[in-house]
Order: sequence, then structure tokens, then C-alpha cells
Amino acid sequence: MASDSSFDIVSKIDRQEADNALNQARKEVEQRYDFKGTGASIEWSGESILIKANSDERAKAVLDVFQSKLIKRGISLKSLDSGDPQPSGKEFRIVSTLKEGISSDDAKKISKMIRDEGPKSVKAQIQGDELRVQSKSRDDLQEVQRMLKAADLDVDLQFVNYR
Repeated sequence: MASDSSFDIVSKIDRQEADNALNQARKEVEQRYDFKGTGASIEWSGESILIKANSDERAKAVLDVFQSKLIKRGISLKSLDSGDPQPSGKEFRIVSTLKEGISSDDAKKISKMIRDEGPKSVKAQIQGDELRVQSKSRDDLQEVQRMLKAADLDVDLQFVNYR
């Protein structure tokens, strides 16, 4: 009666933690002396994050503050997709988004990596924006997790529903 063990590979962000990081960054930008008079701000703009400042260096500095707050909150910077500062009138803006879900290209790449480099008994199947990995051996599943953690992928992966 040895049934298959499985786990899911997902890429999700704790929205509350991201909101907390943004609020902490906003408070720090408002209070720091080197940001006084620069028009520096950070705020939600729908699903994206809008950073404004009067120079591109200041906008990058605000982005750096936000990134440090994300790291402290346990959110990987692989989940943050930021552009370069764009001039907009008298200010510079950076529009950043938080990436969730595994794109179909990345899912195919991860699935191929599991097939090629992982143990032979492991099967991976794509289910929407996540992957289900199955095997009879739990040791093989743990080997796949170690392999994916060691791989330098441009997606933040979490392993959930381990059964």
C-alpha cells in the first residue's frame, strides 16, 4: 500500500508582509534627513508600487530602502520586478511589481530540470501557475527540493503540501 508522496512548487508572496515592508520603508523615507526636501515617496499604485523622487539617485535610494525592508520581512528580491528610474515632469519614477505564480516558461524549465537531473522515479506536472512533484520515495522528493534550492533560478520558490 505504498502510495505516492508529493509536494507542490509555488511562488507566492505574503501580501500583508509586503504591505508592512512598504509602510516601514515609507516611514523611514519620511523621517530620514537625507530624503528631506527631495520629494521622495513610496506608495501602492493599484497592484504595483510607485516610487517618486526629484533625482534618479534618490529614487534608487528609496528602492534600496524598500528592498532592505522586504529582506527583513522574509520576502525574496526575486519576487520584486523593478524598472529603471523614468523622468516624469520634474520628478523621477520607478514602477515596481511583485511577481506571484510560476510562468509557463519557468514551469517548463523547472520540469525539464527535474526530469534531466533529478532521480528517475520523480514525476513533475504543471498545474496552472504551480508544479506538482510526485514520487514513491520521500528521499527522492527531498533530493529534488535540494536540487532546486541549489539551482540559480530567477523565481522565488516555496515547497508546500508535502504529503
